[in-house]
Amino acid sequence: MDGTVSQALDDTALVEADRSTFFHPFTAVADQQANGALVMSQANGSRIVDASGNEFIDGAAGLWCVNVGYGRSEISDAIAAQSRKLPYFHTFNGVSNEPGIRLSEKLLSLAPKSMRRVFYGSSGSDANDTAVKLLWYYNICRGKREKRKIISRDYAYHGVSVASGSLSGIPMVHQNFGLPLDFARHVSRPDLYRDAPSRQCYTEEAYSAYLADELDRMIRAEGADTVAGFVAEPVMGTGGVLPPPRGYFQEIQQVLDRHDVRLVSDEVITGYGRTGTWFASEACGMRPDLILTAKGVTSGYLPLSAVFVGDEIWSVIEDASKDGRVFAHGFTYSGHPTCAAAALANLDIIEREGLVERVAAISEGFRASFDDAIGDCDIVGEIRSAGLMMGVELVADRETKARLPASAKVAGRVAMAARRHGVLVRGLPNSDIVALSPPFIVTQEEIGLLAGGLRAAIDDVTKELRSEGLI
Repeated sequence: MDGTVSQALDDTALVEADRSTFFHPFTAVADQQANGALVMSQANGSRIVDASGNEFIDGAAGLWCVNVGYGRSEISDAIAAQSRKLPYFHTFNGVSNEPGIRLSEKLLSLAPKSMRRVFYGSSGSDANDTAVKLLWYYNICRGKREKRKIISRDYAYHGVSVASGSLSGIPMVHQNFGLPLDFARHVSRPDLYRDAPSRQCYTEEAYSAYLADELDRMIRAEGADTVAGFVAEPVMGTGGVLPPPRGYFQEIQQVLDRHDVRLVSDEVITGYGRTGTWFASEACGMRPDLILTAKGVTSGYLPLSAVFVGDEIWSVIEDASKDGRVFAHGFTYSGHPTCAAAALANLDIIEREGLVERVAAISEGFRASFDDAIGDCDIVGEIRSAGLMMGVELVADRETKARLPASAKVAGRVAMAARRHGVLVRGLPNSDIVALSPPFIVTQEEIGLLAGGLRAAIDDVTKELRSEGLI
């Protein structure tokens, strides 16, 4: 790769400093103290190099986000230029800046036509928090103060702040924090492999109707006059890389319309091309009132979130403002000009290089490479994909779908083993699922190396499991 490390950094000293100073997210402190950190130093394209000079193919695009790849000078140059001109100013009280305005125009030109405005923050978590408050504000403005409950799905990931963590359905996000708060409710995830009751759900369409009926029953039980919204990822990411069964969102939409409940599409992962369209909502048959995005809007080069506000909600907010009411929500960094400049440069790359179309074009070959490489592995139960998202579910027995013991942490072990073979993948929390989401510029050769590295890692861990008597 360009600019390879000519001399490895003092990795030992860095790891020791990390142990004594750095409080890591989603990390067991004991593991960090025992094993030390993997310290990254530089990256280019789909390759990343650690402080010891070891090179990896990043099969996860960081955390589902480095869509245009590393080392894009266009984005770095835009950041540098904007930071020299106007590095920061707030957007409270009607103050604005040119990059924020240009970005809003650009985003609305790409989004579904029903979207009317864009609200900015810094992360997917704060985008979900903003959605919660928008739904509450919207209902209060139209005289429905009791309409506050928001329904999400088991194993969904919507963030880790107090509100977004309540929407998330992943047990470890709730445990030890006293979450979820009482406004949040959860229904079943759409998991054809694990959860579809076979008698009622002999087709995908039947499963979709079954899940929509479950949602309908929950809204009726809670009282439709108390339910404000239903939030869902078009394709569930951290919850297992679960594409929706056929007809799912069409069935869900009928239930929501019946009960005056708004639909929130969490596209923090899927937005800006990850599934082969600019936004996955329309392709999945969703008609969202709010669309939540982050990650891919800047390809992770700077933190930024963008919440799209649709016709119905915007009209109520705009009308309510006539009495002098203020939408008293926002962040110090809402509409940050340097982050907006990074986003504009990133979106320009995606458009200029046709990367959304490229994802659509290579998706089939991406999937086929992994079917060929790992489809016959003894512990691979199912491979799921949508665009350049993939989930590999690991099992003790392919025929019975028997689970591996949670204590064995098999997905994490596969991810660690993959590092030894020069590839980075993610073991998802609370599951034995390995996820991949490479940059959009990943080459066919790199896809082959990812698939081969994952196969070698699975083979390594399979041998370990056999020696431990777990399979």
